[in-house]
Amino acid sequence: MHNNNRTLATVMAEAQAHQQRLPAIVTAGTQALHRLVPLALRDTGQSRVLGRFLLGVYNGEDFPFELSALRGLDLPLFEDCLKVLMMDYTPDLEVHERIQGGNQIWQQLIERWAPEVVGE
Repeated sequence: MHNNNRTLATVMAEAQAHQQRLPAIVTAGTQALHRLVPLALRDTGQSRVLGRFLLGVYNGEDFPFELSALRGLDLPLFEDCLKVLMMDYTPDLEVHERIQGGNQIWQQLIERWAPEVVGE
């Protein structure tokens, strides 16, 4: 439940603390992204979940993602997904821009895990 009694000073302190943690959050998220992408391009059940997750982070409107699907991941992969989400909370770059060849990689993810969008 959201606490409506938070003061402006509390909100500002939380924002400042987040800004101080941001470099570590971005580093952890980028490292997680580099672990997830190769797996998302494979052909397994977990790959499908990862691919759809990454597409959802990229464009949730065009590629909706069912969050309960994350339960089917091994714990380290689930944790990496959370790191990517933490990084994307205040993005200075789009998720696909954080990895070399991101445009091509995301096109492959679309073709593999969202073929219904390719034909539109």
